[in-house]
Amino acid sequence: MTTATATATTRVIRDYDKPLWRRLLLTREAAIVGLLLLVAIVSASSIRGFGQPITLTYLLLDIAPILLIALPMTLIMITGEIDLSVGSMVGLSSVVTGALVQAGLPFELAALAALVVGVIGGAFNGFLVTVVGLPSLAVTIGTLALFRGLAVGLLGTAAVTDFPEFWTALAKAKIAGTPIPVITLPFLLLVAVFAVLLHFTPFGRGVYAIGLSKDAAHFSGVHVERTKLILFVLSGAVAAFAGIFYTLRYGSARGDNATGLELQVIAAVVLGGVSVFGGRGKIYGVIAAAFLIGALASALRLVNVTSDVINIITGTLLVISVVAASFLAWLQKARRRPGRPPAGAATATKAPMDAASAASPDERNEQ
Repeated sequence: MTTATATATTRVIRDYDKPLWRRLLLTREAAIVGLLLLVAIVSASSIRGFGQPITLTYLLLDIAPILLIALPMTLIMITGEIDLSVGSMVGLSSVVTGALVQAGLPFELAALAALVVGVIGGAFNGFLVTVVGLPSLAVTIGTLALFRGLAVGLLGTAAVTDFPEFWTALAKAKIAGTPIPVITLPFLLLVAVFAVLLHFTPFGRGVYAIGLSKDAAHFSGVHVERTKLILFVLSGAVAAFAGIFYTLRYGSARGDNATGLELQVIAAVVLGGVSVFGGRGKIYGVIAAAFLIGALASALRLVNVTSDVINIITGTLLVISVVAASFLAWLQKARRRPGRPPAGAATATKAPMDAASAASPDERNEQ
């Protein structure tokens, strides 16, 4: 067994050596869910207007792009990679949609073309990472600038606002009799798809295996490069879909749409319990973290806190969560007895001793 395989096996066994209730409740994901409930209860009871249905509507509309893009980003980061180009892809798909509509193409075909652009952009990222072998951080920093430059270059400082009223109204419409926006329905569908894909399929087990150890996953039969390529394509496609929604919600296609959105997505993913080193994370924790960030922002806006202060608070919360996770990992490691041999080593050591003890005196003298 290689060192990488042994390390990965040890991490997996360590995750399941505790009772079920501890594995469910004493986790970062559960802590984020609890903090979300606390923020919601305190805000609803102390901030005027927070508990109103209209607040929920705008909260869901505001975090919809973050929630959508965070789904494939979760899987990408579990493999130990990252995609920083998603915000720029939102802007590029917005511009492609607007430019084609302005040129006279029907909105439906323009939106389809934007989705194709998203798939191509994601495939380009995946190709550079998996085939060329470049680090995803460097690749997606480059494509962040590339996609944003293309978006600004196509429209310049102009904006396209002439979209069909049916689609712009649908983007902001609510489900009959509820404050819940219609965009929630495709989001719930994507949540179900990504949750099943990650937690209940061999593909998802391969995603975790890659994050734990790429070499061990390869020796276990996981197609490492193909898996990563698929995830980057999904990221590009979902980012393009989020860009179409972003355009319709605000009724404007601009080259600077969704600037900085990638940072909010990564904040939600990391705050939701996904390890920046890969191998760990759950969908529900990321969703709870996105709602927590959105709820905090909504509450603070209602008490006239500026967006700069909101960004500072969000960043501070993210740093605290990362530092706390690292500290807890160090504490668990320190609590283990130093010098304790692995179970296999203890058995292997004991076996020769038992054999030597069982030997006769004459045999021991011969030895």
